[in-house]
Amino acid sequence: MKKKVLITDAVHPVLIEGLQNNDFDCHYEPDITYSEVLQRIPDYEGLIINSKILVNVDFLDRANKLEFVARLGSGREVVDIPYAESKSINVYFSPEGNSNAVAEHALGMLLAFANNLLRADREVRQKTWQREANRGFELRGKTIGLIGFGHTGSAFAKKLSAMEMNILSYDKYKNNYTDSDFTYVKEVDLLTLQNESDIISFHLPLTPETKHYCDADFLNTCKKSVIIVNTSRGNVVKTQDLIEALQHQKIAGACLDVFENEKVTTFSESETSLYEQLYQYENVVLSPHIAGWTKESKYLLGKTLLDKILFGVKKR
Repeated sequence: MKKKVLITDAVHPVLIEGLQNNDFDCHYEPDITYSEVLQRIPDYEGLIINSKILVNVDFLDRANKLEFVARLGSGREVVDIPYAESKSINVYFSPEGNSNAVAEHALGMLLAFANNLLRADREVRQKTWQREANRGFELRGKTIGLIGFGHTGSAFAKKLSAMEMNILSYDKYKNNYTDSDFTYVKEVDLLTLQNESDIISFHLPLTPETKHYCDADFLNTCKKSVIIVNTSRGNVVKTQDLIEALQHQKIAGACLDVFENEKVTTFSESETSLYEQLYQYENVVLSPHIAGWTKESKYLLGKTLLDKILFGVKKR
């Protein structure tokens, strides 16, 4: 009998077709709700998700047949990994699939910031021609600090290697990771990175340890003119503290692809006020969590998960 797999989010056909060609019965339902998944999960051996499905203890206790959970992307916070593993459920992630996309997007945001491209674009469309007011700065010679040197951090470093920048990196859980392939990156401690970086880019998973990693204390330790880039998880940056740093000109600006609350229709009154304040700043470049959202990454995410699932099946 074929093993049943529930796919709850949009995926590239390479993943569906690959599973079907290997005797899986795929149920592709990208519009399914969380409550519907909870009701039906006892019938499935496999589950493929993005971010709308929270695979917690209650969920896993209902999933009597489940053999694997596969996450499109790198976000590990949506799966209780230790509990899943205690129930012999394999958990797969695919950060390799969109790390290049995130790196390109981060560089694009940084270049847009440095050259005032968003403001200049708006002004030209309004027939306003201000060259001197839009004079930017070059990345060459600047120092950028990367916090987290996993798939996305290292992919960003590769892009930056051509920009003639000084690249620093801090990763609490790694040592000597720049010895061979990343000789142009200097490993430093966190304080050195904060003191020397003109730009700081976050490449961290969301964990209890990294929530609000970038808060007032963090920002007060950095250079006054630092630029903050976050393409990792919204809760890594404490929005209120970032806004206060912008207000008091403790930082030069920010590039944000992720936010503490990304469901705009659910904003509380205080969140509405908070984000309206953020949106006022012209020295902030914003995008709607699309850093890893390219046509190429959609294919690579699916292919990466397919390979990992099939490899895991062989091992079982």
